[in-house]
Amino acid sequence: MNRDILWRPDPARAAATNIAALARGVGFGDDDYGALHAWSVAQRDRFWDRVWTDCGVIGARGDVVIENPDAMPGARWFPQARLNYAENLLRPRPDDAEALVFRGEDGSRRSFTFGRLRDEVSRVARALADCGVGRGDRLAAFMPHCPEAVIAMLAAASRGAIFSSASPDFGAAGALDRFGQIDPKVLFAVDGYRYAGKAIGVLDKVKAIAGGLPGLTRVIVAPFLAAEPPVLDGIDKAMTWSAAIAPFESGPIDYARVPFDHPLFILYSSGTTGAPKCIVHGHGGTLLQHLKEHRYHCDIRPGDRVFYFTTLGWMMWNWLVTALASGATLILYDGSPTHPDTECLFAMAAAERVTLFGTSAKFIDAVKKAGLAPGRRHDLGALRTLCSTGSPLAPDSFDFIHESVKSDLHLASMSGGTDILGCFVTGVPTLPVRRGEIQAAALGMATDVFDDAGRPMTGATGELVCTAPFPSMPVGFWNDPGDAKYRAAYFARFANVWCHGDWAERSVHGGFVIHGRSDATLNPGGVRIGTAEIYRQVETVAEVMEAIAVGQDWDGDVRVVLFVVLAPGAALTEALEKSLRERIRANCSPRHVPARIVQVPEIPRTKSGKIVELAVRDVIHGRPVKNVEALANPDALSHFMNRPELAR
Repeated sequence: MNRDILWRPDPARAAATNIAALARGVGFGDDDYGALHAWSVAQRDRFWDRVWTDCGVIGARGDVVIENPDAMPGARWFPQARLNYAENLLRPRPDDAEALVFRGEDGSRRSFTFGRLRDEVSRVARALADCGVGRGDRLAAFMPHCPEAVIAMLAAASRGAIFSSASPDFGAAGALDRFGQIDPKVLFAVDGYRYAGKAIGVLDKVKAIAGGLPGLTRVIVAPFLAAEPPVLDGIDKAMTWSAAIAPFESGPIDYARVPFDHPLFILYSSGTTGAPKCIVHGHGGTLLQHLKEHRYHCDIRPGDRVFYFTTLGWMMWNWLVTALASGATLILYDGSPTHPDTECLFAMAAAERVTLFGTSAKFIDAVKKAGLAPGRRHDLGALRTLCSTGSPLAPDSFDFIHESVKSDLHLASMSGGTDILGCFVTGVPTLPVRRGEIQAAALGMATDVFDDAGRPMTGATGELVCTAPFPSMPVGFWNDPGDAKYRAAYFARFANVWCHGDWAERSVHGGFVIHGRSDATLNPGGVRIGTAEIYRQVETVAEVMEAIAVGQDWDGDVRVVLFVVLAPGAALTEALEKSLRERIRANCSPRHVPARIVQVPEIPRTKSGKIVELAVRDVIHGRPVKNVEALANPDALSHFMNRPELAR
């Protein structure tokens, strides 16, 4: 057996997957993913029409699948369709079936059946109607990963309103940087949240946020820290959740069926290089993209129990919630993923019989570095799929998952982004999992890798691109006349081609390796280097907890500087520096070897946990970081200022 192949599905398991049924239904073999993918790209109208039918989308489809099929941007999907995202998520299910299970880091548990969820959504929707909320109005949520956030979103979507969210660990200024651009009519909030064993009140922040949003007609605050409704003194137009819905009885939901590209969500770019861009996604594109990814690539089925560790500040929250449309039970968790210990999420997964466990590559690395073996301590018998995203998953983390979590497990490393609310490259449950590779391009996505001249390439690093339209392309950016910012963000590099901004490589097997963001690519001697290539090497060293690499302008060129956070008790000795350089040189190239290696106590991250190479690069060059409110730990930037090691 090929040593690079870590897992291959049992033939019976592969044949029973949703994607195998799709392949058979359109005339391909169960295991001929290459042919199925090629068809899904070449026959995009037939493929996406099949997704609509196969997944039982509720709504009027119309006769046209796509107008201007080769225009990027400019293609229009299902231009005659009328549907509602919330109606598809709340489609008929047994009233007593579990829809949501909430678990808090304090051990609390709450469960909502589908019947209760519909009732709660209907009451909140009526409360919103009473506030005058209708099609196109914006609603904002400053909430943890709790059932009330899901209910608020579904109520907003049912009315054709536009939902936007941020997690309560944002500062008031960071939230206003986002919500202030979209002028919301209603703000949903909480009294506080819990993290790492601490109860953190946020009502002062809610007051400041509400005060900075002059268009608000109502602020609705749900209790999260306390069982009793919070006291809302000083917050203008504020009501408790219970008071807001008290006048309204539950009943049938009056879903507003809207055009396919009617705005549903506004998400935000990281905002570390300026004001966050407001990225608008529509009802139909969001629903179809997620149905495709959930049912075919993740093999989610009715009754599955789906968990993803996320916050309302990350697109994976939107991705997770759509799994209701596939009949899954959502397992919601809010709090630290390592409190009271690093195995707490696996303990929860065992207790809740989770079938799909989603997390970040960084969390997997932390569990590995802690020397844990969750599969030996917890009953993960129900688990079929483990998804990883957020940053590239290192090859040794592939090994760790199959050795220490579960051997018979579909490991679906995937990559895409907020920009498309989905994945360009992802897992395929009928294909083997190869060490260090994302399995394949997603169905319906004409994903490729281009060199600087715009030519496709295999076995070398280049720009990750998509050469044909897909339904979850953004409707546009908010307040972007003529789509100028939207076009500049994705279509300025190559004509009529989406350039995603990832530095990637296509393997000879048809898989992909992501080497980091191309705007953070290092260029020593004019040679482009992906930072993830360096991280893959140094983070396998026991003494290194994590690292960040940036390019420093030096003597008319660029030199690589590597900052490392070391394990407790470890020191950056000459021997360790030598070992790191030798490892990078042997497994990457001499160009990858850092000119300077510097120890720091902490690395700055965005709210969704991504390291911010561009911010660090600005700091070491003495340039201001334009939006520190986008960072979860902005004080960490001070560790990179005025370093004597960088002056020689």
